[in-house]
Amino acid sequence: MQTLLIRPQKTYIETAAVLQPEGSLSDNTVIGFLQQVNAAVMCEKHSSVVIDLNQVGSIDSAGLMAIVNALKLAQTANKRFCLCSVPRSVGIVLELTRLDSVLEIFDSLSAFNLAAQVVA
Repeated sequence: MQTLLIRPQKTYIETAAVLQPEGSLSDNTVIGFLQQVNAAVMCEKHSSVVIDLNQVGSIDSAGLMAIVNALKLAQTANKRFCLCSVPRSVGIVLELTRLDSVLEIFDSLSAFNLAAQVVA
């Protein structure tokens, strides 16, 4: 089962919606994940959507497609889309599929906040 939290994260220059899926991003959980991403992207008070993958143990092809669809949705809405705290097992899959070269990935949520401060 997957739990998603949308937690507004105030940074120096923007407010980010932080989604924190748990367990696996797979065909059983992606519908709920995409609904939460859609809500975060459509919310006008969020300029960024950050997916904190710290509690995700695995990802399958449906999960990868969900991340790609989330990225496209964010780009369409002119929102920043980032991943953070990517576990090694998920990072390997992102590397093998070369999505790591397309996605903005931070080591942690703190690193994202720091990068947002530097931009300002």
